[in-house]
Amino acid sequence: MFISDVHLGSKAAKAEFLIDFLRHHDADIIYLVGDIVDGWRLRRSWHWPQSHNDVVQKLLRKARKGASITYIAGNHDEFARQFQGVHFGGIVVADRAIHETADGKRLLVIHGDQFDTVVHNARWLAYLGDYAYDAAMLVNRVITRLRQVLGLPYWSFSSWAKVKVKKAVNFIGSFQTVLTEEARRSHVDGVICGHIHHAAIESYEDVQYINTGDWVESCTAVVEHFDGRMEILHWAHVLPETPVGSEMLVPIDIKGRAVQAA
Repeated sequence: MFISDVHLGSKAAKAEFLIDFLRHHDADIIYLVGDIVDGWRLRRSWHWPQSHNDVVQKLLRKARKGASITYIAGNHDEFARQFQGVHFGGIVVADRAIHETADGKRLLVIHGDQFDTVVHNARWLAYLGDYAYDAAMLVNRVITRLRQVLGLPYWSFSSWAKVKVKKAVNFIGSFQTVLTEEARRSHVDGVICGHIHHAAIESYEDVQYINTGDWVESCTAVVEHFDGRMEILHWAHVLPETPVGSEMLVPIDIKGRAVQAA
């Protein structure tokens, strides 16, 4: 299971959705693909409700039960990069990793900010963009509350805008190209990343590009099935609690619909 861009510590984090997702899904191997904690926002103002703590506790509990969990540091939680190789409650920190799928493919797991020229060459612009992103998330929260009042399901204004604005679409395309080139340089079959909050599974000739999305806008994760097939799961609803002892896996497709077991 691959999860990224949770941004715990920010008001935009959909912690309740992620907790519910983790309650209904389990995996032997879990990768946290960067920006799990939002150090940028925590430095500006402290925001850490109980739900954010519950996400951490849920992950630690999975580690105690035997799951192998790797924390890939991102740009918002870059403080973690100084702890590469260190274990925290069974979770190991790394800058990148190689994951081998059930069908023998080797995939580079990396957050992706290393290939964002704005983050590295114009850091002030990255911070400015972060403030603009906060504004977009504020609009998101207003729309979400309005849709809840009207009895409508969750819908992300910022995700919709991202695929409508030409410059954003061009940036996404360029990011995907650069990451697939890095996969080729690393002599692997594909790359799994996060960073741009846009879930996707694409093929670029001989290289597979997989982006996990986020838990701020789209509420998506990537899972590997037992045959090595990769899939994006969308979790835009919090399901009712199940009775003790009857918790079960509920796969959801990209449109939020329950998938029947084969």
